Amino acid sequence: MKLSDLLDSSRVAAGGLRDFATGLVSPTLRLGVTGLSRAGKTVFITALIHSMLKGGRLPAFEAMTQGRITRCFLEPQPDDDLPRFAYEEHLESLSGKNRRWPEGTRRISQLRLSIEYTPRGFLARNLSRGVMHLDIVDYPGEWLLDLPLMKMSYAEWSAATVAASRSGSQLARATPWHETLRTLDAMAPANEAAAIAAAERFTAYLASCRDDDVSLSALPPGRFLMPGDYVGSPLLAFSPLDVSPAVFFPKDSLGALMERRYDSYVAKIVKPFFFGHFARLDRQIVLVDALTALNAGAGAVKDLQLALGQILTCFRQGSNSVISSVFGHRIDRILFAATKADMLHHTSHDRLEEILKLIVEGAMQRAEYSGAELDVTALAAIRATREATVTQKGETLDCIAGIPEKGENIGTTRFDGETEAAIFPGDLPKDPRAALDGSLEGHLRFLRFRPPAPKDGRFPHIRLDRAAEFLIGDRLA
Repeated sequence: MKLSDLLDSSRVAAGGLRDFATGLVSPTLRLGVTGLSRAGKTVFITALIHSMLKGGRLPAFEAMTQGRITRCFLEPQPDDDLPRFAYEEHLESLSGKNRRWPEGTRRISQLRLSIEYTPRGFLARNLSRGVMHLDIVDYPGEWLLDLPLMKMSYAEWSAATVAASRSGSQLARATPWHETLRTLDAMAPANEAAAIAAAERFTAYLASCRDDDVSLSALPPGRFLMPGDYVGSPLLAFSPLDVSPAVFFPKDSLGALMERRYDSYVAKIVKPFFFGHFARLDRQIVLVDALTALNAGAGAVKDLQLALGQILTCFRQGSNSVISSVFGHRIDRILFAATKADMLHHTSHDRLEEILKLIVEGAMQRAEYSGAELDVTALAAIRATREATVTQKGETLDCIAGIPEKGENIGTTRFDGETEAAIFPGDLPKDPRAALDGSLEGHLRFLRFRPPAPKDGRFPHIRLDRAAEFLIGDRLA
């Protein structure tokens, strides 16, 4: 085993021992809410917390429907070096006069929700304090893309990234960056200006691949798109080079400079994030914006499949024991959730779940083999539409109705953000493999809708209760 691997294992063990000791005094469940950008992480966290605090309608969440949850309240998060998740600010965005979806996550944050409950069993009622702390950590989806870099050398990452940029819809978008690559000699003396220029062109290429009409996902390094405090840092001043995956760079060469910065990026940004937060999770929900990928076509769906597969290989998943609790958490329950299910009529929800199962099939097989419990669902943490039927040319269509966001359009119709409309988004296929073969292109159209006005202080949802039951219900038994 490499020295770096030993050090990494020691860091996992140290974190696990610290969390185990804390948990003896104060039982805590660390919930990871992850997913790529625009998957709805911020909305999910806000909706879950709001429903718990306000006693929302969660019929499948047994501890709540049985009346065993006596109180939920927010407390200061335990990690003093993390900002607080802006729950109140996000709630105001969703429920205020000019309601809108909250801004996407731009930095890591945390929130602790404490749940007082009555245990179900006689012994548990007498031995347990009946309090569980739910710690939720939120971070930009782009950072997930970095996790696979811990297992790749700079040369391997360069070769793979350049090869991917020469295929499919990426080729045209990579042209300016490719022009810069052709001027660079990896074996030539290091040149700071050349490294910065290449990084800028590479970042522009990554950003263009996230446009809605392409919607590609597997595009690390994630901090290039969401740099946070690292804007202008040399840690982001590198780019792939057109080299073989086994190349050796001479000392003080351009390739050596790029390689050193890549290694520093992994050591100083990726690994601290992984070992400080990601490796300490108990439960995981992976939010997947499959509908945006379906809108963009089969290429985007396949790219999403690739990205999720790479990310999930980095999870520490499996059944837990006392030993694993002491020497490093394992994620023992994983929920894969296709978000924005409210963009579809309920008759397509089962089909959306089947498409998601196909997308994460490989990752699910690995998780099952490790002993983790799995589930797949289609959900909308906040439901922005209602269902309706429209008769057109003698045919009855199952539609959804809501207020499309300003600027959304279908054909020549452009919505103003104030007018309600009934939309037929199309039917998902019975065979989920159609999502990967290109036969759906041009047959689906999903719009963005404004958030709904809350009723009685509560938001409508689709299967948020099922998600809560799977993720935390057993810990409240």
